[in-house]
Amino acid sequence: MIIDAHAHLGHDFVFEEDFILENLVSKMKENKVDISIVQPGTVLDLKGVVKQHNAIAKLSKKMPGRILGMANPSPHLLKEDYYKELKRCVEDLGFVGVKLHPLAHAVNPKGSMGKKVFESAVDLGVPVMVHTGTGGPWALPSAVVPVAMEFPKLKIILAHSGGSMYSEEAALAAKLCPNIYLETSWIPSITLLSFGRNIGVNRVMFGSDHPENIASELAKYRTVGFNDEELEWCLAKTAAKVFNISITG
Repeated sequence: MIIDAHAHLGHDFVFEEDFILENLVSKMKENKVDISIVQPGTVLDLKGVVKQHNAIAKLSKKMPGRILGMANPSPHLLKEDYYKELKRCVEDLGFVGVKLHPLAHAVNPKGSMGKKVFESAVDLGVPVMVHTGTGGPWALPSAVVPVAMEFPKLKIILAHSGGSMYSEEAALAAKLCPNIYLETSWIPSITLLSFGRNIGVNRVMFGSDHPENIASELAKYRTVGFNDEELEWCLAKTAAKVFNISITG
């Protein structure tokens, strides 16, 4: 079983990248990915993000149980619009999480805009994935620690685990906060192994961030020295636990 916790679909208006449906589906098949948790690229307006959320929901209906959605509305939307769209995604479309991108959204996780994301997630019972790494100081893993401590029952995933530059800071954040989990796209293999050994494989999850990166990320896990049970946790069971996904039966 393989769950990709960090996939994209649609146009990203900040990074100017198109994530193509056919590429996502073909790379899932090529790399034997069972489930992808798919989020839109960064969209700044409400109408645009609704359109992208609907596209993910449409794909999910075509591939039931294999495509799950993660909402990504801009925290700069009016509070009532932000919450209404997130609630629609969770309750009507069946999405399993919400994304905060401190760099692309230009949002301080500890500020009022960031708090809107975490408070809404707590109310709706879904975890939050936070981009970490490039985009400091707001994208530093340490910026998430105060929020994780304020909402100890909320599961928070550090996308990219701070990247290669701030991976030690991400590890420290995870040690300080048991509700922080590490998604490992783009980090070095030796760092990945260190996370598994020192934080625990039940806190580490596979993510690609890009269809063309799936094979490379899987190769890291399969060659760095994890045993079969550890791989089961990193490649599927941790994400299943965090996002409340049934992977039995």
